[in-house]
Amino acid sequence: MSSRACDVLVVGAGVVGLTAAWRALDAGAGVVVLDPAPGDGATHAAAGMLAPVMEAGFGEEGQARLGTAALALWPSYASAVEHAAGLPPGAVGLDTTSGTLALAYDADDVVALRRLLALHRQWGLGSAELPPAAAREREPGTGPRVAGAAWVPGDHSVDPRALHAALAGVVAARGTVVRRAAAALTWADGAVTGAVDAAGTTYAAGTVVLAAGHASGTLYAGAPTRPVPGTTLRLLADADRAPRVVVRGVVQGRPVYAVPRPVRPDGTREVVVGATSHERADDHLTRAGDVFALLRDVRVLLPGLDEAVLLEATTRSRPGSPDNAPLLGRAAPGLHLATGHHRNGILLAPLTAAALDHALGAAPSAWADEEAAGAAVAAAARYADPLRFGPACGTPAGRTPVSSTIEGGTA
Repeated sequence: MSSRACDVLVVGAGVVGLTAAWRALDAGAGVVVLDPAPGDGATHAAAGMLAPVMEAGFGEEGQARLGTAALALWPSYASAVEHAAGLPPGAVGLDTTSGTLALAYDADDVVALRRLLALHRQWGLGSAELPPAAAREREPGTGPRVAGAAWVPGDHSVDPRALHAALAGVVAARGTVVRRAAAALTWADGAVTGAVDAAGTTYAAGTVVLAAGHASGTLYAGAPTRPVPGTTLRLLADADRAPRVVVRGVVQGRPVYAVPRPVRPDGTREVVVGATSHERADDHLTRAGDVFALLRDVRVLLPGLDEAVLLEATTRSRPGSPDNAPLLGRAAPGLHLATGHHRNGILLAPLTAAALDHALGAAPSAWADEEAAGAAVAAAARYADPLRFGPACGTPAGRTPVSSTIEGGTA
């Protein structure tokens, strides 16, 4: 059985895991990342909405606060990733100018939308109701039967696949990515000391960052994650038939969204349509009914997409937690969690970066405004405490639970 040593071992190479690896590298650590298929989990299906307002559901104020803290970091985070990867500005597709249009199909959907807008006002989130005619001015492709609308200027979007490719380049250039799954964490004297991969190789590390998405719970019982499968479709439409802004709608109680990418040189746009959400096992299989439902509902809101070409149907599982908020911070000696991000993994990537900087003793001011980074760290400590479900559930037999903190350091 072979072995190797590193300062920081990151388990998982989606956007969250690679963000953690990047921050550890910037802190001067030697980094190894374990993942059998980097970027092929939730990152691969993600549409890339940066939407703390429209993602704010009833009973989820903590998630809204996490999201707004993360969004404040997004411009500096995107710029820092592009710079680290040697890419031009805008390479990861961050759009902070277009905003989001929320649409309600029928009278009952309008009632639900107004309830959500009232919640936004209560929490101090920015949104405003629009008459359908005003919605069509913002998005001319809005369907004729839409009964209500709202404008959310602060909800934006990014291209997760472009972001992942940029992060992967940074990490591959300065660290080591091993295309194997982690089979188990290793422990000694109450502390996590590394992991064993599926081929039997042991990795000794001063710090392990567990960012394995919904599979995190199979490696550490204190990360009660579960798969929440969802399907996204990628369409290719003529630019004059595609939406110009992110559109989020409800059609007879069913949520649907359309996220446009920039116009291509040939005058077409890719449009990502989603998202279904199920509580079932992760199998990467796309159900015919999900594809039908997404196309049925999006064409009601945006009829021009009828002429689009269906490029891809992708089903992957988001990592859910019992309260659908992430698990972010120190869970045991030698172990940090960065998982359970549910439907907001892309949005929360900069917050994860700030929290890891703090945990590793790095200075976030090199890439982020100090005040915004501090607010993100505080939000993570308050709403994403990895021990909030009880430290005993993740402590191996005979171990002593540790207190909740996100402080730590590399070996």
